[in-house]
Amino acid sequence: MNRMTIGLFAHVDAGKTTFAEQLLYHTRSIRERGRVDHKDAHLDSHEIERARGITVFADQAAMTYRDTIYDLIDTPGHVDFSPEMERAVRVMDCAIVIVSAVEGVQGHTETVWQLLRKHEVPTLLFINKIDRVGAEAEAVLEEIRTQLSDGVVRIDGQLGIPAAEQDAGVPQFGEALLEQLAERDETLLEAYLEGERSSVYWLQALRERVADGRLFPCASGSALQDIGVTAFLAQLHLLAARRYDAQSPFGARVYKIRHDAAGTRLTYLKLLSGTLKVRDELVYPRMTETSGPSHMSGPSEMSGDDGAAALMREKATRLLRAHGTRLQPVEQAVAGELVAVVGLSAAPAGLGLGSCADRPDYELTPALTSRVAYDSALPAKDVLAAFRLLEAEDPSLNVVWEESLQELHIHVMGTIQLEVLQPLVRERFGYEVTFEEPAILYKETIGGAVIGYGHFEPLRHYAEVHLRLEPGARGSGLTFRSDCHVHELSAAHQRLVEAHLRERDHHGLLTGMPLTDVRVTLLRGAAHHEHTHGGDFREATFRALRQGLEQADNVLLEPVYAFKLRVELDHLGKVLSDIQRAAGCFEPPETSAGHAIVRGTAPVATFMDYGAELAAHTGGKGALQLRLAGYAPCHNAEAVIARRSYRKEADPLYTSSSIFCAKGSGYSVPWDEAERYMHLR
Repeated sequence: MNRMTIGLFAHVDAGKTTFAEQLLYHTRSIRERGRVDHKDAHLDSHEIERARGITVFADQAAMTYRDTIYDLIDTPGHVDFSPEMERAVRVMDCAIVIVSAVEGVQGHTETVWQLLRKHEVPTLLFINKIDRVGAEAEAVLEEIRTQLSDGVVRIDGQLGIPAAEQDAGVPQFGEALLEQLAERDETLLEAYLEGERSSVYWLQALRERVADGRLFPCASGSALQDIGVTAFLAQLHLLAARRYDAQSPFGARVYKIRHDAAGTRLTYLKLLSGTLKVRDELVYPRMTETSGPSHMSGPSEMSGDDGAAALMREKATRLLRAHGTRLQPVEQAVAGELVAVVGLSAAPAGLGLGSCADRPDYELTPALTSRVAYDSALPAKDVLAAFRLLEAEDPSLNVVWEESLQELHIHVMGTIQLEVLQPLVRERFGYEVTFEEPAILYKETIGGAVIGYGHFEPLRHYAEVHLRLEPGARGSGLTFRSDCHVHELSAAHQRLVEAHLRERDHHGLLTGMPLTDVRVTLLRGAAHHEHTHGGDFREATFRALRQGLEQADNVLLEPVYAFKLRVELDHLGKVLSDIQRAAGCFEPPETSAGHAIVRGTAPVATFMDYGAELAAHTGGKGALQLRLAGYAPCHNAEAVIARRSYRKEADPLYTSSSIFCAKGSGYSVPWDEAERYMHLR
């Protein structure tokens, strides 16, 4: 049978999970339809999801319809859990976006749409809740065409499958649908005008344009009342098609990590080509902390010296096929299937394996940080271990252990995420934790090129490192290259320099926040054939980095939103004033039919709560979409630096001085004198 992976996406409360229940029921995958409000939805299986009435985890179920097995993934609709949704996107063969006929296109709907377009996922839409008071399906359809894509074509009532032709799968195309297709494609317009009416021709044409993202079929109905769902399922089966090759070399992508009740790590893969069998060996790069989750070493932890290029070689000891909470052991999986693998200890979500090898690249990342508070009687190492496990499942948590403060910090999308994490930690680990109010996650970079020098030579130790630091492209993080010849410093020692640069987030000098967007080039380095030991290059590298920062023009960065506001013209003046007051900037407003759309950027610090303010002064008629758009120079850097009160000379992890040796003992040289003491010139 054919296999396809279908993802369900929607803004929270659009009816996505109820829609999933209907699909599973009509394909006889479940015996009874659950409901979110009854707390018995099949795919909201976790107690936290049922208690809150929202989807938190991207869970899956299989359903069979005609000649195809569909793996259905229900993704979170709340913005606080959007990284979980994003991790699942890259394994989708097709997406269904649910839009409420009452609320219409909302902020998260647009975020989802942009993400699906980025990853070129064929997409269908379903306008839900047409039975509700205030539902305006036609108006919402036009809103979808205006705000998402003009390539949306309505298929309900226009694409039907006569009972006598079901097995053949030949649909009937209504004239209105043919006109919609002809209006949006010159080739189809020509065929329409020439009198082409063959259903086979139009079906193939529509399939091709859905597959390549030029057209987006849309239907409407009510998932709760079971209106239009079965017809949509038949249309989905006709229009969404993907073929996989089980004979090609193995290739797969990790899309989520979970742990069972015994703590066994389950690595969920989507096989994109070939076959995977029990006991097959999988090879993948060992992800350094900054290429996957970025964090600092915890209590009693030491980073290894094996470098960023090390490979992991592990066997798939068990394969499990998931259906809701049930896991069924299997001997092999083939292209197109989703399977949980036991035996992989470090492959992160997003990683490509085999012929699909590449590294994760996420767009939806947190802009807030929060301190984890817990009983001082609990061993810090145990609490950190619990959060490391959660970080493996959700890399966006970016767990950080601040050694100098003996504090545990995490990155979060918002307060709802913290409200879910608290009972989750209690349930899984038995720890009672609380979280401080989330604070803005600032970062630091540099404004110009400098060369940093680091030397570490106490008695019987030796390493010297020269690094050029330059501003990197915004959002590039910390990148590394080497211009050092292997005759001067061996390739193994050069890899050590890179490994140490990547092993943790490095502190900036202004606030102690993470350093980012810096290009680091190894210029020169030296080792001693007898006295150089493993940790010497860590010391020399960190000192060179810090010494360079002491010379640099350090810049504080803050996270910024790209926003889109839709308000009535009467409220436009107030909104523009609010944006300016929030240190934001905007493009000339787009006005039409009594409304205005304003696009621009604004700091997260000043704009994160603006949605409530907008709703208050527009009577709930204003619409705001926020999307994290990276980092920009901080609008109130002096105030933030003063508030942070970071003392760079008191940071126990870093020093900018170098250590030299004379007469059998080491002595310290301050950063501003270190260059003239260096052995390499």
